[in-house]
Amino acid sequence: MNDPLVYLNGEMTPLSEAKIPVLDRGFIFGDGIYEVIPVYQRKMFRADQHLARLFRSLTSIGITNPHSKDEWLALIAKVMDAHEADDQMVYLQVTRGVAKRAHAFPKDVTPTVFIMTNPIVLPSATARENGVACVSMEDKRWLRCEIKSISLLGNVLAAQNAAEEGAAESIQFRDGFLTEASASNVWIVKDGVLMGPPKDNLILEGIRYGLIEELCADNQIKLLARRITREEVFAADEVMLSSATKEVLAVVKLDDVTIGNGKPGAVYHQLYAAYQKAKQA
Repeated sequence: MNDPLVYLNGEMTPLSEAKIPVLDRGFIFGDGIYEVIPVYQRKMFRADQHLARLFRSLTSIGITNPHSKDEWLALIAKVMDAHEADDQMVYLQVTRGVAKRAHAFPKDVTPTVFIMTNPIVLPSATARENGVACVSMEDKRWLRCEIKSISLLGNVLAAQNAAEEGAAESIQFRDGFLTEASASNVWIVKDGVLMGPPKDNLILEGIRYGLIEELCADNQIKLLARRITREEVFAADEVMLSSATKEVLAVVKLDDVTIGNGKPGAVYHQLYAAYQKAKQA
């Protein structure tokens, strides 16, 4: 579809015709929240969890949720149905709305709501088979990373750092401890135990985080959430990424260090297989 239909403030419109005022606070301040929901065979995957996180994020920054859960699901379905692909990636965004430029929250403003979708692009078969390379960097973002904010400059710079190094992701560390990648949660495996950073304000709790907790419980994989040092990451038997677009993806090289034996490991293969099964449920 060269000009797909999108939803903007109550109307379905071609993407090329979707417009917002320049004083929208999302444009001026990055004052808004977003979500990305994968769709497989026209069925949203873990939509309840994505919407729950959307609602939490809206509450965190004081934006009144403009729709009920059922209304959100109906709007998303309308956009999905207008798209020709069976497997999609739905993007939805809520900003505080349009108001005179001033930093403090305006009164009596109507949130801007935007929903679009595109064909989902998953890692290649080669990336699945061989794993990917990543680079490390210091995490210099703000301290409210648990909010899925559209203010993503820190993530953009981290992603650009990876792109310039020819890497799949930048894996970030704050004060010597693992946080997350530019657009992924990060996991390590040591002696068969899967470990991830705690769910606090230093990471965005990816929807895959909860899914991986469930997959580990179902497949007898021991999982620990704790602070992980930079040294532990480089010495891990396995490192992997998780996100809506990566699903689960093995990291086989970090900077100039080979992870484990340089190939996707046993825990990764077990989780990836379980993930694919969960998508069919």
